[in-house]
Amino acid sequence: MNDILPASAIGKVPPQGNPLVSHKFGADPYALIVDDRVYLYMTNDVLEYGEDGKLKENTYATINKITVISSDDLMNWTDHGEIQVAGPQGAAKWATQSWAPAAAHKIIDGKDKYLLYFANNASGIGVLSSDSPVGPWVDPIGQPLISRSTPGVENVTWLFDPAVLVDDDGKGYIYFGGGVPEGKDEMPNTARVMQLGDDMTSVVGEAVVIPAPYMFEDAGINKRDGIYYYTYCSNFYNGARLEGSPPAGEIAYMTSDKPMGPWTYRGTILKNPAHFFGIGGNNHHAIFQFHEAWYIAYHAQTLSKKLGVPNGYRSTHLNQLAFKDGLIQEIHADYEGVPQVKAFNPYDRVGAVTMGWSAGIAVEAIASENDPQNQLMVVTDIDNGAWLALSKVEFGNKGAAVFKAAILNEGAASRIELRLDAPDGKLIGTLPLPNLSGQGWMDLQTEVSDADGVHDLYFVFCGESGLKPFKFYEWQFGE
Repeated sequence: MNDILPASAIGKVPPQGNPLVSHKFGADPYALIVDDRVYLYMTNDVLEYGEDGKLKENTYATINKITVISSDDLMNWTDHGEIQVAGPQGAAKWATQSWAPAAAHKIIDGKDKYLLYFANNASGIGVLSSDSPVGPWVDPIGQPLISRSTPGVENVTWLFDPAVLVDDDGKGYIYFGGGVPEGKDEMPNTARVMQLGDDMTSVVGEAVVIPAPYMFEDAGINKRDGIYYYTYCSNFYNGARLEGSPPAGEIAYMTSDKPMGPWTYRGTILKNPAHFFGIGGNNHHAIFQFHEAWYIAYHAQTLSKKLGVPNGYRSTHLNQLAFKDGLIQEIHADYEGVPQVKAFNPYDRVGAVTMGWSAGIAVEAIASENDPQNQLMVVTDIDNGAWLALSKVEFGNKGAAVFKAAILNEGAASRIELRLDAPDGKLIGTLPLPNLSGQGWMDLQTEVSDADGVHDLYFVFCGESGLKPFKFYEWQFGE
C-alpha cells in the first residue's frame, strides 16, 4: 500500500467523464476534428480577485486567451495550453478580449489552413490563422473581421459568439450575434449569418437575419444529410412566453435546406445547466460528429461549485446527441459523460499533460532548453500525494516491462509510483526521482511488472519534503 495518503479528485471523479478536465476551467466550447482527434477551443476562465484579495464574480473583462484541449478517445485529454489572442502580447493587438471561439479548417491555395474566430467582448469578431490546429497563430488582417461597419449588423446588440461552417462546395459561412433590444424578447432579431470569402478572413455581401425566437446568444451550425441545423441559447425573459417557444436559458434549434435560410423553428434540445447540476448561468454549446456518433459540448459551473467558488467560472462537459427523423433528440446532461471510443496506447511517447483524471497538480508552459521560442507543456506545482491517471490503458497480453519518463527535479529526492485502477491500487513499478539540480531535463527509467491487459493507470507522486521543484514532461512504457 502507498504510505502517503493520495489526494482526492475534485470536479472530475473516476470513472466519470465530466467535466473534461479538473485542473483548469474552460467555457464556451467549440470543436474541430483533425486527423481523428477532437480539438476543443474554450474561453479561458480564470479566477478573478479584488484589491482586497477576495474572489470576485467572473467579469470576463480580463479574458484575452483561448485555451485548447484535445483527445482521440474522448476520455483522456491533452492540455495544449493557452493561445494569447488579444492584448499587447496577443496576436490581435487591436483586441482587448477573446471570448467564445469558433474554429475551422480549409485547404487554401493547396495548403491546410486553420482559422480561429473570437469575440472581442461584444463589439466585434476577429480571426486568427495557423498552419496547425494548435498554432502558432497570427492575425492575417490586423483588424476585426466583423465590426459595427459591417453591412447588415446595425441592429445587432452583441456582435459576438461566432460559429463557422465550411460547406460541401467549399464556401464558408459565419453565424453570430445576440442580445435583446428593449421590448423585443419574443423576437430579438439579433442573430445573423454571413458568407465568408474564399480566404475565410473576409466577408461577402450583407449579413442576413436569422429569426430565432427568444434569441439570446451562442450560435451553433451543423450540416447533416442536407439539413442545416442552427442552434442557439434562448434568453431569460421571465414574462409569459408564447406557447411552443423555448424556455429560458435552453439550447434551441432551427433547420433549413440552405446555409443562409429560410429557417424553421424546431424546439429545444438541452435544458439550462441548473436543471442537471443545481447551478445555472448561461448555456453555451457546440455540436460535432466524431467517427459515426454525434456529441454536444457545453459548459457548466460544476468544477467551481465543487471547489466552493460558484462565481461564474465554467467547465466544459460532453454528452452524446441523437437524431430521429431529422430532428435532434433532447439531451440529458450528466457527470457520467460519453463512452471512451478506444483504449489508450501506453507504448507511444505521451505528454504528461494528457490525463483522464487528476488531483493536486497544475499544468504550465515553460521554455524549451534547446529552443527558447518553443513552449513545453508540463505537469507542475505537484503536491505530495498528488496523482494523474489515464483511462482504459491497453498494455496488451505480453504486458509492459519498462517505464521511461522525462523529468526535471531540482528538489529533494522523491518518486513516482505506478499503480493500476486506483491511487492506492496494485503497484507495478516505482520510478525514483533523484535530485538533479543543474542537470536539466533527464530521461529516467525503471522496470515494471504485472502490467498487462486493460487498466486505468495512475501516476502517484510521493516525496517526504514535497515535490514543488519537480516537473513532468513525457512518459512511455516498453514491452
